[in-house]
Amino acid sequence: MRLLLVEDDNHVAAALSAVLKRHGFDVTHARNGEEALQALVPECAGFGVVLLDLGLPDQDGYEVCGKIRKRTSTPVIMVTARSDVRSRIHGLNLGADDYVVKPYDTGELLARIHAVSRRTAHEDAETGGESTLRLGPVHIELPTRQVSVDGSVVQLTRKEFDLLALLAQRPGVVFRREQIISEVWQTSWEGTGRTLEVHVASLRAKLRMPALIETVRGVGYRLVAPAA
Repeated sequence: MRLLLVEDDNHVAAALSAVLKRHGFDVTHARNGEEALQALVPECAGFGVVLLDLGLPDQDGYEVCGKIRKRTSTPVIMVTARSDVRSRIHGLNLGADDYVVKPYDTGELLARIHAVSRRTAHEDAETGGESTLRLGPVHIELPTRQVSVDGSVVQLTRKEFDLLALLAQRPGVVFRREQIISEVWQTSWEGTGRTLEVHVASLRAKLRMPALIETVRGVGYRLVAPAA
């Protein structure tokens, strides 16, 4: 897999690139936001994942994330020292697919890269099934991966859409956290649990329907179908 590493610290980039290459990645290093954006033109550059450090010298990392999402559907994993939920949600709202908080374990990073790439490949291969899920004012178009509320389109990331679609297929049914992580992230790795919480919070905020996804304490989540 080709991977675009956006990191302004050459020493960090060199060490991380060496690790990634040992695990089979073809790494391209961009030192700032402008280099990253140029590397992604055109999209046929063929990157499987963008690993984006938010502490860039020329542009705000969140701004770069938004620009990347406007020009390509390549999965983006943010690398950030900001551990608060609000910062993570902001990044997800801009189109990031996942995040890793510094300092991180290399095994964690590799697991997240593989999880994102597996999910993307699975999505590309999907066909068939019911085309539209209607839950009151919420319409979920499965073939186009488009969600609208009261006729207004809501922009979701890949995993936000996958999470919503999974819960919406069986309204009222409680999905265990382990089941959701297995279905959406294609992994059983326990560290993904916090990512699930952030994606649920982001969905509630984007849809402006906080009661749509109910937390079942100690078990998981369920979708509460709204009135038509």
